[in-house]
Amino acid sequence: MSAHYQISHDTHYKYDSPVSLAQQLAHLWPRPCAWQRCTQQELLISPIPTSRRDELDVFGNPLTRLAFERPHDELQVNARLRVEVLVRPTLDFNLSAGWNATSSALTYSGKPLSTAILEACRFRFESPYVHLKQTFVDYSDSCFSPHRPLLLCVQALMEKIFTEFTFDDEATQVATPLVEVLENRRGVCQDFAHLMLACLRSRGLAARYISGYLLTQPPPGQPRLIGADASHAWVSVFCPLLGWVDFDPTNNVQPTLEHISLAWGRDFSDVSPLRGVILGGGSHDPEVEVTVMPISAGAI
Repeated sequence: MSAHYQISHDTHYKYDSPVSLAQQLAHLWPRPCAWQRCTQQELLISPIPTSRRDELDVFGNPLTRLAFERPHDELQVNARLRVEVLVRPTLDFNLSAGWNATSSALTYSGKPLSTAILEACRFRFESPYVHLKQTFVDYSDSCFSPHRPLLLCVQALMEKIFTEFTFDDEATQVATPLVEVLENRRGVCQDFAHLMLACLRSRGLAARYISGYLLTQPPPGQPRLIGADASHAWVSVFCPLLGWVDFDPTNNVQPTLEHISLAWGRDFSDVSPLRGVILGGGSHDPEVEVTVMPISAGAI
């Protein structure tokens, strides 16, 4: 069983004054992994970049580097994708080790660490948008009773954030501190993912930020609107016995066929769909439109 999607991700910058030089980094290709594959991809760029290089970033995500060395007063980057998402295996959370034992396994004690543990350890420390504080330990304390299976703890934390926070796309900005998000109990998917990461990492656990897309459902009887979707974010936690397991605190679900993974890193700063530096341009805000359209297998 699988689901197929046609995805468009359109970004449009219109500058107040010409940009003479620019360097942009794009995370717009879906990462190949066991539960999905990208069957078609196209990147349309205007103006045509002076140079383009496709590579992998330090986390193994597909990355496109763009350079613009001629003056321009607007920039359009349009990604066109077709992705197949596969069913993920059902896990028994009771089989996961206790969260205390998992935290200890991720702590260096003088003994050699396995490759999987070493890879996971890069996701248990502070990052630009995720700071480690006792405040986050205290907030999540009710979810982490001693020796409780790790994934049951993480599931409880996901449910707690979903229940106690309100989705409000005007409450925060990208750099809003997590302590402020925690105090006001409002934010967007990026905030909820960052908060969940802070609670997990503050306990010595390894968790990474996942950027991607989510198929949204229109009201009954209404057609899907072009450009009405948005980028989404959720969390993946490392379990030594079961590997990386995803949780979506915004919707209180484990990602399934309706979640399309794009890239993962320590937080949003590692996997922003498009970011860069420019010379000139004045003030500017991007216009971003994302559309996730399900397609039948027969249309592929």
